[in-house]
Amino acid sequence: MKLLHFPIIKLTMCLVVGILIGYFYPMHFKFTISIISFLLLALSISFVIAKKQFIKTVWFGIIAFITMVFIGISTVSIHNQKNNPNHYTNNLSSQTDSLKTITFRIREVLKPGTYYNKYIVDILKIDDSNTSGKSILNIQKDSIQNTLKVDNVFITKSIFKEVIPPLNPGQFNYKNYLEKHYIYHQIFITNNTLLKLKSNQQTLFGIANKVRDYINQNLKAYSFKPDELAIINALLLGQRQNISEDVYTNYTNAGAIHILAISGLHIGIILIILNAVFKTLERLRYGLFIKTILVISILWSFAIIAGLSASVTRAVTMFSIVTIGMHLKRPTNIYNTLAISMLIILLFKPLFLFDVGFQLSYLAVFAIVSIDPFLYKLWRPKYWLTRTYWHTFTITLSAQFGIIPISLYYFHQFPGLFFLSNLIIIPVLGFILGLGILVIILAVLHSLPTFLATFFGSVIDLMNSIIAWIAHKEEFIFKNISFSFLYVILAYILIITLVRFLFEKNYRRLVALCVSVILFQIAFIYTTLNSPENQFLVFHKSRFSLLGQVHKNTIIVANNLDSITRLNTSIVADYVVKNHIKNIQKDTLHSVYILGKKKLLIVDSLNVYNTKSFKPDYILLKDSPKINLKRLIDSIHPSYIIADGSNYKSYIERWKSTCLKTKIPFHPTSEKGAFIKY
Repeated sequence: MKLLHFPIIKLTMCLVVGILIGYFYPMHFKFTISIISFLLLALSISFVIAKKQFIKTVWFGIIAFITMVFIGISTVSIHNQKNNPNHYTNNLSSQTDSLKTITFRIREVLKPGTYYNKYIVDILKIDDSNTSGKSILNIQKDSIQNTLKVDNVFITKSIFKEVIPPLNPGQFNYKNYLEKHYIYHQIFITNNTLLKLKSNQQTLFGIANKVRDYINQNLKAYSFKPDELAIINALLLGQRQNISEDVYTNYTNAGAIHILAISGLHIGIILIILNAVFKTLERLRYGLFIKTILVISILWSFAIIAGLSASVTRAVTMFSIVTIGMHLKRPTNIYNTLAISMLIILLFKPLFLFDVGFQLSYLAVFAIVSIDPFLYKLWRPKYWLTRTYWHTFTITLSAQFGIIPISLYYFHQFPGLFFLSNLIIIPVLGFILGLGILVIILAVLHSLPTFLATFFGSVIDLMNSIIAWIAHKEEFIFKNISFSFLYVILAYILIITLVRFLFEKNYRRLVALCVSVILFQIAFIYTTLNSPENQFLVFHKSRFSLLGQVHKNTIIVANNLDSITRLNTSIVADYVVKNHIKNIQKDTLHSVYILGKKKLLIVDSLNVYNTKSFKPDYILLKDSPKINLKRLIDSIHPSYIIADGSNYKSYIERWKSTCLKTKIPFHPTSEKGAFIKY
């Protein structure tokens, strides 16, 4: 099937192009609206001419596609909250560290960190000015603190702090991630600085949170273990905040993390259940219409309760279109349905395009509907059970073809036993979801039999145990895989040409497949040749020193990390994966390092150094040495001074002032990130 024969798919692709242009090369909103108005006029004229002449003109299509590109550009601008004059960032003075009186409403409860409880909040006021916009709220943990409720309004005094970009190469860019959710600052406070205000206003998020709380209160009356209750919340309510780190890691390593994210699989099962429940309505006059409205309303109510994540929104939008098609009694093409759902979502949430869950969802579904029919035809089992498991295997394998490149790019690991966990869980997932819905309904009605609650808890516990057993087969988990964005593009080209060749074997498709293989090999050679040859790095690690020397695809790491910190830090691994470095060697910290023709001297807390025999070009200060930096500068005359994360902040501020006065470049890794010398 040639996808580009469908106009809606072409229009959706143009919208995607427009969103990409609008995000990376922002244009003024008034300019884009003027262009769109002109294009719509040209489109109307082209349509009238074509209609009068009874012929198709290429100009109508070209203008339509260009119009959709500019609609994508303008959509990014419309949804950019900073363009709103009332956005709180427009009310902040140039002194971003000044104390503000902030009034905010709790919007979403996030997974707690090690030291802080975290929330997304809507900023209602700064001092006396009404504002809008979102921020991250961090409340220092204490023993008597209760979790704040969604829709609660508070007032506090604090500073808006900008989100710190990654301080080490290859690390996850949390700042960039938050900006794609229109979040630009964080607020750090303690519980005793909060003053709760009276507020009767309720939002959809608040109502959804109350529904979830009510369901959980009723479920807690039964003997569900914490991990069982956390999985129930993930599977049926779309909330994963309370899943323990161990359980979440197990699902990730077993290749079953998608089971915990409500997606098309879950919504499809719920749609089947709803169609069965409301089947009798079809006998009534306008019954099919009433049934369609009820089903779509319930699906969107469920999506709101589940938090309207990218995967939930995508799935509910797609199945809403399917439901409407069923009401109209018209056959629906799955590619058109996917394209329409993507088009609608991106018009309302353009930056969903950059959401990992959104990308994985669509790529998985596109791969399943494209590849699964071919794989399933390879073998036709005789019995229902073998047929079910064979189809589960082909669907799982098809989905992996769709998501492997992008998964390797984002997560740099591949669970080798993904098919095993899916073969065990997916065939019974419909039963688990159906039973879970029944358990929740009965619990809310206070009619849940104890034996049924115990049985359902045992089923969830068994699923967790199976996933844990698969996840602990670490020899089948391939980690720290280097996979650049160039590899992603070429990998999808390779997959597409391979699938097309398998569908229809001919000379032209064989040539295309061979070309894609050669391109992938060229990319591999290019990446190898462009990996760093010689580098010296002072990584940032709070309270410790961490150095790296790169030479010919090998990094020599020296640090003073304790055993626990060494296990929990991924700084070196992130750098190695990003730069395609193959070998890691360990070394101890030295006092002097030779960097090509330059020399680096480390001055630590012992404050012992002798520079009579040589003059170092770089000074690295570590472990907060008690030195007179000006005297050191006057005696050595270094060209550069570095302070790593092992130093006290007060010392760094004092050294910064000294370097400013003496006009010596100063590089504190806590502010400027890792120091890299080529």
